[in-house]
Amino acid sequence: NNEKSVPQLLIRDLKFEKSLAKLMFSPDQENHPSKAPVKYGELIVLGYNGSLPNGDRGRRKSRFALFKRSKANGVKPSTVHIACTPQAAKAISNKDQHSISYTLSRAQTVVVEYTHDSNTDMFQIGRSTESPIDFVVTDTVPGSQSNSDTQSVQSTISRFACRIICERNPPFTARIYAAGFDSSKNIFLGEKAAKWKTSDGQMDGLTTNGVLVMHPRNGFTEDSKPGVWREISVCGNVFSLRETRSAQQRGKMVENETNQLQDGSLIDLCGATLLWRTAEGLSRTPTVKHLEALRQEINAARPQCPVGFNTLAFPSMKRKDVVDEKQPWVYLNCGHVHGYHNWGNKEERDGKDRECPMCRSVGPYVPLWLGCEAGFYVDAGPPTHAFSPCGHVCSEKTTAYWSQIPLPHGTHTFHAACPFCAHQLAGEQGYIRLIFQGPLD
Repeated sequence: NNEKSVPQLLIRDLKFEKSLAKLMFSPDQENHPSKAPVKYGELIVLGYNGSLPNGDRGRRKSRFALFKRSKANGVKPSTVHIACTPQAAKAISNKDQHSISYTLSRAQTVVVEYTHDSNTDMFQIGRSTESPIDFVVTDTVPGSQSNSDTQSVQSTISRFACRIICERNPPFTARIYAAGFDSSKNIFLGEKAAKWKTSDGQMDGLTTNGVLVMHPRNGFTEDSKPGVWREISVCGNVFSLRETRSAQQRGKMVENETNQLQDGSLIDLCGATLLWRTAEGLSRTPTVKHLEALRQEINAARPQCPVGFNTLAFPSMKRKDVVDEKQPWVYLNCGHVHGYHNWGNKEERDGKDRECPMCRSVGPYVPLWLGCEAGFYVDAGPPTHAFSPCGHVCSEKTTAYWSQIPLPHGTHTFHAACPFCAHQLAGEQGYIRLIFQGPLD
């Protein structure tokens, strides 16, 4: 075939391949197109089953991957200035340099300047949509189907809530600090914020509603157990919890613990909780493809409704909010799976509780939904159990793990919740084993 007659746009065209490589890889990878970018880990917001209700857009999404930046943007503390007036403090904190200002009184402000750190990358998380924020997080409303449900709530998430600093060299350690730098590269702790001088003469403080962290014991695996919730300071020190979220008095310093994130660490921003998964941890986690295979396997077994004898099927991952006519439903007290039917609906029971035709136990009757966010799974087991009362289905070990985790709620309470929709768990265990009826043929 005459080479000139080949259309210029064919992918075989080497020029095109080269320009495609340039588009796909960041500048420092152009010379080695085979080299994938280094991923430090991912943050996944609890309460969303794979994406935000109105879809993921830009920096506002249900999960955020942290990749090595083409150029380091980390910072580390350098000079400490003690200024006598707020005006002097403003003069010290120039727009081109990161700094943290601690207002001790009207007469005294301490300004700590931060200098560039070529060994680390910084990522900032908060409610603000200003450019320094890499991952925009809004308040999670349990079971909300659209973002409009969440807008009326007065947010308790800080505009510049926290920052994560990742080492650019192996083992790519990630550390968390309370508060993020604003557009003028400043963190400002006002008179009311809890702050103090440390034993080595440095300053430290806490943000209004605080940044809480819990590291699970035994990593994020099927043997995981809940750890203890701690509060992280602006300088990354670890403290026991305050009496309430915004109390003036800080907790006790916990000397033997660090702000280093590990696979499965939970970060609570008072209004939203994030799960940190390391790149290595994610490589051992089931993929969406694996979950899809499990869904097809369950559907291929043709489970039946024991009343209508119709075949049941879990809808595809994309249709995870619309109740389908073949959708399996479950009686939450016993776990018997049915198709939707009007049997046993006692009017005097408010229509909420139903009697199971199989075993006559009375309780809520809800549709079942597959848990599609693979990052929440502690193992790759089959979807045999459902959270109660929401009906999200996943592996037994995953339901057992999340049902033991006390998640911060409001300013001073904790309760277990479904990771896929953030609904508070109910019943003795918070989950139930599903009993499917196979086809009669």
